[in-house]
Amino acid sequence: MDKVALVTGCSSGIGFETALALAREGYQTYASMRDTKKGTSIQEIAKKENLPILIIPLDVDKPESITSAIKQVMSEKKRIDVLVNNAGYGIFGCLEDLTIDELKAQFETNFFAVARLIQEVAPIMRAQKSGTIVNVSSVAGRIGFPGSPAYISSKFALEGLSECLRYELSPFGVNTIIIEPGVIKTNFFGSMKMPKNAKPDSPYADITNKVVAGVKMMAEMGTPPKEVAETIVKALKEKNPLPRYPVGNDAMMFLEAKKMKTDIEFENYLKKELF
Repeated sequence: MDKVALVTGCSSGIGFETALALAREGYQTYASMRDTKKGTSIQEIAKKENLPILIIPLDVDKPESITSAIKQVMSEKKRIDVLVNNAGYGIFGCLEDLTIDELKAQFETNFFAVARLIQEVAPIMRAQKSGTIVNVSSVAGRIGFPGSPAYISSKFALEGLSECLRYELSPFGVNTIIIEPGVIKTNFFGSMKMPKNAKPDSPYADITNKVVAGVKMMAEMGTPPKEVAETIVKALKEKNPLPRYPVGNDAMMFLEAKKMKTDIEFENYLKKELF
């Protein structure tokens, strides 16, 4: 029986590489994306390598799109063994520069969409008595820093949800894994949104500009998204996967520093790194 994987946000970056990696491992992979016209590259690779990949539409911000995608997978394959919640975006801007609607939109995509997907997939995995949910978080899901509180808060929430799910779903044979990339070499940071109402004379303009410049510079030397995909595949092969998998030297460095320092020491360390 084919093992089946559903991956969100596959038009580029981590989702793109993860769909390919899973297909190369023999998973019948449903590579979902909001605009399937952006699936040309992955389709060409799948055709060239004869990979079991199907491109399907899935806009995670639309509940009916989530339901439709899962119905398609179940109609065709009758099971889902792996769900990779990867789709998401970020918005720069300190809290006072953001509107509540911008905060809500960030959580809608990065948190509530994931919760909806899991609510639809978890019953399927429980019935199978097996399955793995992979939530792509970020090292920013465990470390706060200035300039993007909306994105960071959404990832902190995702980490909390994932921890709860490990308790709730493990009795039914379902694993929950958190992937924590550092800065990844993708177009993610180039496509991050800016607050619509942010003014050049904002008291936070200097902080935001420094963080944006620093993160974009780090992204140029960032970890390739392929390493995230390889980490996901490795975790899926483990009999008892760990709760968390950091990816990238920068992620490891920040997490190790946070573990070894007091909160105040770590704040001072991060201020030096960022400013």
